Amino acid sequence: MKKIFLSALLIASGPMFAISQPFKKIHQKAIVIDTHNDFISTGIEKGKSFDQDLKGVTHSDLGRMKTGGIDVQVFSIFCDENYGMGTAYAFANREIDTLYTTVNRNPDKMMLVRNVADLTTAVKTGKLGSMIGVEGGHMIEDRIDYLEKLYERGARYMTLTWNNSTSWASSAADERAKKDLGHPYGLNALGESIVKRMNELGMIVDVSHVGEKTFYDALRISTKPVIASHSCTYALCPVPRNLTDDQIRMIGKNNGVIHLNFYSGFVDSSFREKNNAFIRKHQKEKDSLLKINPSDFYANLLIHEKYKEEMDNVRPSLAQLIDHLDHIANLIGVDHIGIGSDFDGINSSPRELNDVTNMPLITEELLKRGYSKKDINKILGGNFIRVLKANQR
Repeated sequence: MKKIFLSALLIASGPMFAISQPFKKIHQKAIVIDTHNDFISTGIEKGKSFDQDLKGVTHSDLGRMKTGGIDVQVFSIFCDENYGMGTAYAFANREIDTLYTTVNRNPDKMMLVRNVADLTTAVKTGKLGSMIGVEGGHMIEDRIDYLEKLYERGARYMTLTWNNSTSWASSAADERAKKDLGHPYGLNALGESIVKRMNELGMIVDVSHVGEKTFYDALRISTKPVIASHSCTYALCPVPRNLTDDQIRMIGKNNGVIHLNFYSGFVDSSFREKNNAFIRKHQKEKDSLLKINPSDFYANLLIHEKYKEEMDNVRPSLAQLIDHLDHIANLIGVDHIGIGSDFDGINSSPRELNDVTNMPLITEELLKRGYSKKDINKILGGNFIRVLKANQR
């Protein structure tokens, strides 16, 4: 059971005090929150349950969450662009049903978290606080009543777009590719109404994946702090999914939080070229997989899993990931940084972060770089708690 509760996040501790303590002890006492994990959709795809022992099969399972010291996990409710009108919302509810079933099957180990009070209870009782985040506005199928129903079922953030744009918001992938969407980039009137309704409901606006036009529209409209649930920095790795320095500064002004993504391609600018060479080497096999399932995402995922040892040679280091954290801290301070691993939704992560059990190594690296215990507590979970509280109605 944790000995440090929410109020302790505000207690100052000097850097020398933090450094003098073993990193495992600091990690275990901190409230550790990961704002993005794709196990639910991946589990359905693979026919696996979260409460199984899945070491070597997935990045995460219930038992390993405990080992990694994770107190609260936001589970992503996700489907790709192959789902749309008439299918996306139904699949979202299927995923939520799956999480409910797992929680109900393990009442002594898990509990659903809808607010800060629930989160506090989860920490005090040593249960995995299980939260819901919807990854992709296409899952509400252009209907605000679907947004409201997902909130009623427990969703506490929604990523305005995934890689695919909606009729009301443009994605980073489409904006950078200059794709013709048939309508202007950014948020239209429906998109603005959706952001406003999210503020009213107490659902956090998530700007990971969104295009710059959508990003600035959302920040202009939102009256509550936003998050980037799983993003890194464009300055260190210039890919469409990462945030520019101007975007980072805007999130700081909004009092929001950027949660670092572990995906190698968002951490290391050289990874894309290496990964493309790897995919070309296995292109025939990938083409065969695409005939079974037209999703490029899942085809790449399966190829990477099959040839794991080959892929390990091109993975970045944990130090490179923390370089992104340093960059954000230097721009806007530690009050705006968190962790959003994207585990079980990515096919490559830093060499030291093979699964959720390796989470304490982040704390170790932060200590090595001189971050205080107070700052580490903020980064590992305190900053997200602040935003969750600020969004609650």
